[in-house]
Amino acid sequence: MTQPTDIPRATDHLGTAVNLAAHGVPVLPLRAGKVPFGNCPACRGNTCGGRPNMKTPGPCDCPRVCHAWAAATTDPAVLTGRPWAPVWEQTQAVAYHPGGAGLTVVDLDNDQAVNWARETLPATRTVPTTRGEHWIYQGTMRSVNAVRPDVDIKSSMSYARWLGPGTGTMTELPDVVRALAVKARITARPAPHTITVPARAGGGECPHRMPAYLDRGIAMAEQRITEARSTVHATVYRTFLAVLSAHGRCGCLTDTHIERLFTAAQTKGETARHCTDAWTNARTRLGL
Repeated sequence: MTQPTDIPRATDHLGTAVNLAAHGVPVLPLRAGKVPFGNCPACRGNTCGGRPNMKTPGPCDCPRVCHAWAAATTDPAVLTGRPWAPVWEQTQAVAYHPGGAGLTVVDLDNDQAVNWARETLPATRTVPTTRGEHWIYQGTMRSVNAVRPDVDIKSSMSYARWLGPGTGTMTELPDVVRALAVKARITARPAPHTITVPARAGGGECPHRMPAYLDRGIAMAEQRITEARSTVHATVYRTFLAVLSAHGRCGCLTDTHIERLFTAAQTKGETARHCTDAWTNARTRLGL
């Protein structure tokens, strides 16, 4: 991919998008409020929120992942054709998918965050934003919000506004940034909660400790979440509830099992916060 400093500037949003796409950067238009437009007939009318003919936001019923970061493209025919051709006059900004361009953006939202980055992170290409800076590294990772106060990481499954090529030499994604995501994930994910239960009648091991039994249950839960075509929020909660009902009282669930469930939910678009809330609510429902 061509380095961002080599991308020519354009005076209009469509021109900017086409220039970026020509250099291998997947792009998409943003409407007012830095929100993506819908990218298919089922979503476009209500901008990927709510059901058809409803004006209020809500879960998208479209069966495809076709909006937000997943809509970013380098195909000029998509950018200039349907359904985006009519929206460029309404476009307020151009966004890009950093992960799709092989990049990671550390989004620093104010001066305090910028000062922290200057003291903590390796120097790289920087782009000024309205309130802070984007620090751009070569390499991809999982996107995570709020890894520390006023600091987000945007890479895979995320989008960032294109604010210009920036200045400075881009460097490789450092371990210190990857570590921020790991720390945030551990903090956001609830630890397994063990309850002491009476010994099994007749002795013997808990059946959940059989790897095949537990792994099959987790795999079925992942599949249930992955195949959800609507009401994803409710599906995630019900699935968490089922897993905890079957495996939550004997201490068999490990961090790895919970990580698999959270990853499946976040792949469907759920936030880490919603996953944590759904998990906590399920535990409360079961008295764990």
